[in-house]
Amino acid sequence: MADTRARRLMEFIAPLRVEPGSRVDLARDFDPRYRDALRKSEGVELLRTGTELLTEYQARLAAQDTYGVLLCLQALDAGGKDGTIRHVMSGMNPQGVQVSSFKVPSAEELDHDYLWRYAKRLPARGDIAVFNRSHYEEVLVVRVHQDVLDRQKLPASARRPGIWKRRYREINNWERHLSDNGFKVVKIFLNLSREEQRVRFLKRIDLPEKNWKFSAADVRERRYWDDYQRAFSEMLSATSTAWAPWYVVPADRKWFARICASAVLVHTLMEIDPQYPEVGAGARKELRAARRELEAEAPGGAPADPYAARHRTPRRRARPKG
Repeated sequence: MADTRARRLMEFIAPLRVEPGSRVDLARDFDPRYRDALRKSEGVELLRTGTELLTEYQARLAAQDTYGVLLCLQALDAGGKDGTIRHVMSGMNPQGVQVSSFKVPSAEELDHDYLWRYAKRLPARGDIAVFNRSHYEEVLVVRVHQDVLDRQKLPASARRPGIWKRRYREINNWERHLSDNGFKVVKIFLNLSREEQRVRFLKRIDLPEKNWKFSAADVRERRYWDDYQRAFSEMLSATSTAWAPWYVVPADRKWFARICASAVLVHTLMEIDPQYPEVGAGARKELRAARRELEAEAPGGAPADPYAARHRTPRRRARPKG
């Protein structure tokens, strides 16, 4: 059954995966409105199934305490990162999920290398960490806005031509290091169209309860749309690797984007296939002794083990002969 589910998920997300070594042109290769001929009514059930599977596999991940998972979400403003996190993680135990949102670097962060603040928020074994924007800001925003690079206090030797190729290499090596040590890196780019972003910005202006989400800076950032598309295309080409591939999720339809993000994360956990730890002979002996002690404390008229009584499989009655 698990193999069947994994295969179905892989078929569903295969068109979204950036093949390592491929050359990506975002506008040519990925349609923000793609939805795989799926109806929204079908999508509700798929998202529910994904949530149930995430709940199951998160419990096993925590119990095994061997692997950790880092989910990186990248998107332009209004791309749906917050909503994706809210819906995809809705069935998870919050004790095992840590969400980090990276804003403008602090003075302390600028006094360290550019990966330092991200390394501080990596997951522990058994946990899932979500980066709402991630270390890829260092080859996106920093690349589009050179003044941000100026504030990073880099020596002249670190700003030579080829800085972006060097950062791609450093990020790939860092993610390889994480993967080799049991930390899976899942990377999702929510691909939003320019027109859909315009509509979402207007909605934030039109609806009073959404005014707080709007910033005039978001509209100013739209002026760099083409620069960002080029930066995204090159980033996807250079950093989709066998150990940490990118998935480009169509984001114009929020419901479909959430299904895709859920499927990518579920597929990653199913590949890890965490297992509950085996209980040894000594521990089983202790469990049996504890059971006898607890059953002996049952009040009169109550079943010795209420759980076992409720879940006991009824015996089949023997059919009369003849």
